[in-house]
Amino acid sequence: MRSADAAYFQWPEPVEKTPTVGEALGEMMAAGGWEDAKKWAAGANRIAPTIVGGSKKHGGADLGPTRAKRAWKELGVDALGVADAPPGPGAKFEVGPKLTTEMVARIQGWSDDFPWEFQGRKTTRYRQIGNAFPPPVAAAVGEAIMRAFKGEAPRTAPQPSEQDPIYKALRAATDFVSADQLSRASGVLDTPELERRISLLSRDFDIDIQERATGVAYKLGGFKAFIGQADHSRHDQFEKHRSHIS
Repeated sequence: MRSADAAYFQWPEPVEKTPTVGEALGEMMAAGGWEDAKKWAAGANRIAPTIVGGSKKHGGADLGPTRAKRAWKELGVDALGVADAPPGPGAKFEVGPKLTTEMVARIQGWSDDFPWEFQGRKTTRYRQIGNAFPPPVAAAVGEAIMRAFKGEAPRTAPQPSEQDPIYKALRAATDFVSADQLSRASGVLDTPELERRISLLSRDFDIDIQERATGVAYKLGGFKAFIGQADHSRHDQFEKHRSHIS
């Protein structure tokens, strides 16, 4: 944005309440006549892990890596693949039912307010859904941009945010920290939320991940951004164009 417009931009505020998996998918899970759908929805009482689109290189239509599958299992969802249809009468599961592509689309943010028709076979549709940007988030950011262009947002200085508790806990540790230890130290007790925070933190820092028999552990690595390090990938370009950088 131009500086005159950027002065009016404000990031959208988080919604007050995000539906749990059970609240979002309860009716869809019961559509095939499964008698235990209501009981399942009551147990799927947290928000979903991040939907992962998959690729030909990294696998097909399943709901994410090992940690994500573990979080889905806690919600009563079998993350090893995607179902063709909701469960029918008398259906029994060792872990829980698989999600259909329509259910995954609902988790990703498609609804009657954001309708879309996905094309191709099941795996192709799943990849389209998982690799897409969530429509409600895109709409909220787009509306914030338009308000800035129209000069509607108030000119207020951004407020400093509280330092992320996950970062503080990892920075204070000298070795790998288990997910349970990290939850207790940071106060972030919800597994999907912990995974989301780690994912956001990994944009700025290298996060070493260690798979253990008792679960996963994390260790904070180096800062990814370029601040003049001689061994950084951007160092040569910086030196080459130093005279043009203010």
